[in-house]
Amino acid sequence: MTTARGTAGGGRARYTYRVRVSSTAAVALEAQWARCRWVWNECCARSKKAYAEGESCGPARLDKMLTEARARLVWLREGSSVPQQQVVRDFATSRAKALKDIKGRLPVRQRAGMPKYKKKDRADPSLNYTQRGFRIIGGRLHLAGGIVLTVVWSRELPGPPSSVRVYRDSIGRWYASFVVATTTEHLPETGAVIGIDWGVKETATTTSDDHDLAHAEHGKKAAKRLAHYQRMMARRRAPCGKAQSKGYRWAQKQAAKVHKKVVRQRQDTARKWARRVVRDHDALAVEDFRPKFLAKSTMARKAADAAIGATKTALVEMGRKHGRAVHLVHPAHTTMDCARCGARTKHALPLSTRTYTCTACGAVSPRDKNSAHVMLVRAGLNPAGADRVRADGPPVRSRREPGILRH
Repeated sequence: MTTARGTAGGGRARYTYRVRVSSTAAVALEAQWARCRWVWNECCARSKKAYAEGESCGPARLDKMLTEARARLVWLREGSSVPQQQVVRDFATSRAKALKDIKGRLPVRQRAGMPKYKKKDRADPSLNYTQRGFRIIGGRLHLAGGIVLTVVWSRELPGPPSSVRVYRDSIGRWYASFVVATTTEHLPETGAVIGIDWGVKETATTTSDDHDLAHAEHGKKAAKRLAHYQRMMARRRAPCGKAQSKGYRWAQKQAAKVHKKVVRQRQDTARKWARRVVRDHDALAVEDFRPKFLAKSTMARKAADAAIGATKTALVEMGRKHGRAVHLVHPAHTTMDCARCGARTKHALPLSTRTYTCTACGAVSPRDKNSAHVMLVRAGLNPAGADRVRADGPPVRSRREPGILRH
């Protein structure tokens, strides 16, 4: 399997490949992960001790701790220092984010939380290597410490990778995720623009009927099989404090496979649709919708199955990859404004009302279609829509100019 995802740097992408691991390499990777897990847990302990004593615990202090530990422990020194140093960096980043949220007085439910201990039976292996810690020789991945892995090259890398993360998922499969600097692959201009509104009955409603994305219901189709394995787990669950049986672990693995398949189906549907939308349009006005609140509503299960967040991410990344202008429109009042004249209803429309009727100009259209056209108007991509469109709407973010808000 290969995936390409845009990263925060904008000019880099992540390419993930399956890895075939021999028994010898598996033992070496497990041993390396045991050392990295020990380093992480030691960082947690040092951080808590520093907090109790009123001292600082920054990356420099943790680096010193790692140096002293490698000089003292032969077992730790037998492993490569590259992934261990990356563990310290990751811990420092995670702790800094948690402290920033606390200092910013964010609600507890929105905070990242302080780093916690990684337990042996719950944390899956994940090893990060910088450029000096790995080599690709003869199509095989050579990691620091003499570990050699066979990569399934389903697609060529577009350039030399700057780092790689080797990890194992919940099913037990190993992957290698490379970070590669990429260039924009410009597509031919079409002169067309599109507005996109997210929903639950239909995952995406657009101003073009040919590009609407219906709810695929991948999770609903797999619910019967998933419930079967979950019942098996419930029947075979061992009492607290006792090891789980072989039958329980088998059922747990089968349930994880079902979850994994659903995730991949959602990603595949989202990427294929995003590629088609980006190919046919020069500019996209996308609702900057945050579906998190739907998890507490009666539509939680259906909203999760729609995978709005994953679809939106795939669309933004595909637009960035091909140099299309992607405008993120604030979702406030998009269901209350008229796309033709800009008039706003006095009260929010209930979800049961699926037709929007403007009391000012008399325009009648499906509710989601009207919202999709409002996206175009707010992004400035449909100036001929009406003369009375509100000019004081929420700001619009453009992915071509990060950090700049456009009204």
